[in-house]
Amino acid sequence: MSLAQIQFSTPFGPMFAVASENGLRSLYSFEKEIPAPNAGSAQAKILSQLVDQMEQYFSGNLTQFEVPLDPVGTEFQKKVWRQLSLIPYGQTISYLQLAKNIGNLKASRAVGSANGKNPLWVVVPCHRVITSSGALGGYAGGLHMKSFLLDLENASLSKNAKF
Repeated sequence: MSLAQIQFSTPFGPMFAVASENGLRSLYSFEKEIPAPNAGSAQAKILSQLVDQMEQYFSGNLTQFEVPLDPVGTEFQKKVWRQLSLIPYGQTISYLQLAKNIGNLKASRAVGSANGKNPLWVVVPCHRVITSSGALGGYAGGLHMKSFLLDLENASLSKNAKF
């Protein structure tokens, strides 16, 4: 399977995205040794779509990413990541609620671990999961980034509210 990488700018610095022919594979805050996509390739189209959607998201004009995904993980991790994608824009749930949503109330620690291994943070919104007490919990990009993303989504909802 051929992979390709692109670098793009975000409000918190450069980000790198990796795609296979099937979809977005991962997001990083550091560069990996992966080639740039060939123009016209499936990876180039996916990465271009991602960059466009990220720009829209960070400007408050996108609430749901529609780029094809191809993350690598265990079946349990993928189940958790699918549930993360169902959390509505601008809303949060607890790790316990996420465990309930996958049908295993006792799996909140395992859910937290899978959440922390999400290779598509931002696109698969693991930043929308907080502790039962309302604390932010952890985040791969750091708590400052998690707070930034939650504030961005809430500000976007307020900006677009109809009264």
